[in-house]
Order: sequence, then structure tokens, then C-alpha cells
Amino acid sequence: MPQNNFSKILLSAVEESLSSLGDSPKQAILFHLETSFKIKKENIPVNLTEFAKALEKIFGPGASYLERLILSRLYEKIGLEFENSEGVDFLKSVENMKKQLACKEGYAVRY
Repeated sequence: MPQNNFSKILLSAVEESLSSLGDSPKQAILFHLETSFKIKKENIPVNLTEFAKALEKIFGPGASYLERLILSRLYEKIGLEFENSEGVDFLKSVENMKKQLACKEGYAVRY
């Protein structure tokens, strides 16, 4: 699985999750991410840690809801089942998913 493919899937999951809030809120969040946190939409997959920190700063404890929504969409796109629980670690889950998809498609995971 080329990194680019996973990045596209992840970005699509992020966009769909933000869209579930409505188009205006989605646009406002993306604008805030770019202007306040210097994270352009297309760079979210490569700046995932900064993206998660920005969500935390914007939404506080509510960020975990968006993270679980993103994970749910991502798992769905990859064809895996997501167990939605409160204590899910967003960054670790994305890394696990990347590894699972790489194994599923027979690619080596590079670090």
C-alpha cells in the first residue's frame, strides 16, 4: 500500500467526518486549522499529530468525538470493524490501521 493511498483514504475520512457537522462548520474548522495552526487540509495526513493537537485546542474534550468519527469512517473505508469506545487513542489507532492495511495488501510498513 503506497503511503499516498492511505493518506487519500485518511483525508477522505477526515473530510466526511467534518462534513457531518455541516458545510459551514467544516469550512470554518478547515480555515481555523490553516490560519491558526498552519495545517492545510491536504497536509492533514502527514501532520496527524499536529492535527490531533489542533482539534484538542479547538474542541477540548469534544475532540474525542470527532476523532472517533474519523476512525469509524476510516475503518469503514478500509473494510475493518471499528469498536467505538471512549478510551480510543486516535494516533495509535491510525498507525494500527495503517499496519493492518499494509499487511492485508501485502506491503511492508516502513518507519
